[in-house]
Amino acid sequence: MSLLMQRFPLMVIGGAVVLSIAILALFAPLIAPFDPTDIDVSVILMPPSWQHWCGTDTLGRDVFSRLLYGARVSLAVGFVAVGISLFLGLVLGAVAGFFGGRIDAILMRLTDMVLCFPTFFLILAVIAFLEPSIWNIMIVIGLTSWMGVARLVRAEFLSLSQREFILSAHSLGVAPVRLMWRYLLPNAMGPVLVSAILGIAGAVLVESGLSFLGLGVQPPDASWGNILTEGKDNIQIAWWLSAFPGMAILITVLGYNLLGEGLRDYFDPKLKR
Repeated sequence: MSLLMQRFPLMVIGGAVVLSIAILALFAPLIAPFDPTDIDVSVILMPPSWQHWCGTDTLGRDVFSRLLYGARVSLAVGFVAVGISLFLGLVLGAVAGFFGGRIDAILMRLTDMVLCFPTFFLILAVIAFLEPSIWNIMIVIGLTSWMGVARLVRAEFLSLSQREFILSAHSLGVAPVRLMWRYLLPNAMGPVLVSAILGIAGAVLVESGLSFLGLGVQPPDASWGNILTEGKDNIQIAWWLSAFPGMAILITVLGYNLLGEGLRDYFDPKLKR
């Protein structure tokens, strides 16, 4: 462990942060001192204290408990959205990189066309026609963030297809589907995994932004974004409504970015030597 910390400190620190947040989110029902939807008008906008560690909001709800439940929402959106984008990117990128020619040209022009649209504004446009819900957010983020994965997988397939072991397998008559999924894809998963980890951080930011604008998770369900909305309206008298969810978003995104950068160093063959 000490050797790993010396060689890849970013990966260890980021992994510790990510694991801690995941544990807090997983055991939120056991850790949270209050129900996140319980209203208590006697403690409205109470500052942080021993009873309410992160204060209370405009309805007297415990902010710490809402932060724990908000972590479940943010991580669920991140993992499901990245799972959708990873699936689409892997399939399209693998097909384009393996077959090449006209198929590659068509799929890459489709990718370039989707990349022309700013992702966040594209999500806003789609969400405007749908009912705001966590499932719609997951699907929309996933369907609008697969392009980078597709281009990365295509580049890896094009590079690996010229390696000796791939040429040998091809000369031995290995079926194209088996060659693609048994030999090419496992060797291309290193950079894809890094991209997926960084994508989770991006999805958490997008979900928080949508919830902050009122297009994401709707009250009374807890989300870091809608807690920040209350903080914006009461910034002068209730600083904790902005500070604590902002710190939660910062630490989560930073943890995933550090983990992604650490994994990138770990998969770098020059650093392994």
